[in-house]
Amino acid sequence: MVYVHRANRCSVKHLITVLRGCLQSKCVTMSQHFKESDENTFSSHVESLYSSAFIVPPFLFNTAKPLRAAGAATVAAAPSRGQKDTPLLLCTGGTGAPKRNPWDLKGKVSDMEDKIRNYQTKVKSLNQENEVLKDSMSQSQTKMVEVETELQKQRTKIREYEKQLQVLAGIQEELEKVLSDKNFLQKELSNLEGKYKVMETLRDSQETELQTLKLSVQESTLARLQANLRDTEEEVRSLKDTVAQQKDELYAGEMERRRLHNTIQELKGNIRVFCRVRPLVGGGLPKHIQLTASDNKAITLAKTEESHTGKTADTQKNYNFSFDRVFGPQCSQQEVFEEISLLVQSALDGYNVCCFAYGQTGSGKTYTMEGDEFDETRGVIPRAVQQVFKAAGKLGEQGWEFTFTASFVEIYNETLRDLLYTGKANKRPEHEIRKTATNEVTITNLTYERVTNEDQVLGLIALANQNRSTAQTAQNDRSSRSHSVFQLDIEGVNAGRDVKCKSTLCLVDLAGSERMVKSQSQGDRFKEMTAINGSLSNLGIVIAALANKESYVPYRNSKLTYLLQGCLGGNSKTLMFVNIAPEPDSFGETLNSLRFASKVNDCVIGTATANKK
Repeated sequence: MVYVHRANRCSVKHLITVLRGCLQSKCVTMSQHFKESDENTFSSHVESLYSSAFIVPPFLFNTAKPLRAAGAATVAAAPSRGQKDTPLLLCTGGTGAPKRNPWDLKGKVSDMEDKIRNYQTKVKSLNQENEVLKDSMSQSQTKMVEVETELQKQRTKIREYEKQLQVLAGIQEELEKVLSDKNFLQKELSNLEGKYKVMETLRDSQETELQTLKLSVQESTLARLQANLRDTEEEVRSLKDTVAQQKDELYAGEMERRRLHNTIQELKGNIRVFCRVRPLVGGGLPKHIQLTASDNKAITLAKTEESHTGKTADTQKNYNFSFDRVFGPQCSQQEVFEEISLLVQSALDGYNVCCFAYGQTGSGKTYTMEGDEFDETRGVIPRAVQQVFKAAGKLGEQGWEFTFTASFVEIYNETLRDLLYTGKANKRPEHEIRKTATNEVTITNLTYERVTNEDQVLGLIALANQNRSTAQTAQNDRSSRSHSVFQLDIEGVNAGRDVKCKSTLCLVDLAGSERMVKSQSQGDRFKEMTAINGSLSNLGIVIAALANKESYVPYRNSKLTYLLQGCLGGNSKTLMFVNIAPEPDSFGETLNSLRFASKVNDCVIGTATANKK
């Protein structure tokens, strides 16, 4: 039993009130802390506090009656001062604490202090636990923030995964559709494979039938083709025979054409003379030259002679000449060449052909032979070259192959000069006329150019014209002071017929012939004139000897006649142009030229033969 003295009741009551306040304050603080952290921890601490507490009944403070101990921790409550009994929470030492006497207030206070110290120790441990719980709470909050951040990231990833999942869902739908199509196509493939096997079987059977048909068709076709081949071979042999026969006929026809052509040329004369009248500067025809419109082979020179006594009237004397053809002033270059084109053709047939122009200075010899650069005014030489190459091209279709070699020589003061020489003048070689073993006339050290077309020949002619000797006389500002001889050697081969032919086309432009008194030549011009007239005089002597059929013909009297020996008296067809000037003061020279041409026209040379092997 515990008895409390009334004198100490106030101090004990005060102490209990203080303890109660401290405990309540501590409990409030702990309750706030543990409610924030953990309710279970809070309730466990409260239970521990109440398990060690004891309740002092209020009547202890107003009665001195002893109280019976109520076990280890007995709590008693009684109303005080008209109030209901309120339990008072006190800390006890436990169920094993020794009981003190009621009057031992000091011991009780000591026990209370011990209990307070115990409570302080517990409060301190609770504070430490509270700090630990705060740190744990801070770490938990930090982790919570990290978790929330990670949660946001995961939510973002989840949204992305949801989007991808939607895309995959679409892909899955497409895949399902593709799989469905695949299954359908596999079924179709299976059907097609079955059909293919059927078709293969059908194809094999048809191939077998086709092979059988091919063999039968090939056999029949082969027999038919063999028959056609035999017929074709026979037809080819027949055509070959026909072609060979036609070639023979063509060759025979060509030979007959050449024979007839040569016969016509012989009937016309192997040496022919054409006369050409140069037009006046003002046009028209002078009175002393008379041409008959109905007769293109006659020309008349009329000369009026005065009476010596004066008692009789003037008399007119006519000089009549006849040639193979007379060309008036109005005739063109084309008309002139048409008359000699057949003669040029003879050169390709293997006959030597010579054409030369004779006449006084200024009578139009060079114009007739060479002409101008324009097609309408080109002369005999360029037109003859053009015809030769054109005819050679046509004969090439019949198996003929031709080679052409050109040369151009000048006879100046009885000296031979190479007009195609391109070296230095002081190193110009000397030339001599020689005869070969086959009696052909050649010139030593002369330039022979192989030509294949017309343009090459025309280029050589232009080079020769630059090198030719010309000078001024009273008759002409630019008079040719030499004889120029252009030669084109032609060699033809027909390998199929084993026939060869060789000929020479010789085109000569003679120097101007006039009397020395009229030309008024002096010094070197006088020497040139003497040489020109001497060679032309010897040409007249040779022609006269040929006309009289003399046994000896003086070809060697001049270089001109020696060079033209084959053309004048040998195996050749010769044409002479006599050019006359229309001026009245040239009457004497015109008359001399016509008389000389008449002598040539009367000349008869041997029949020309083709040079064939």
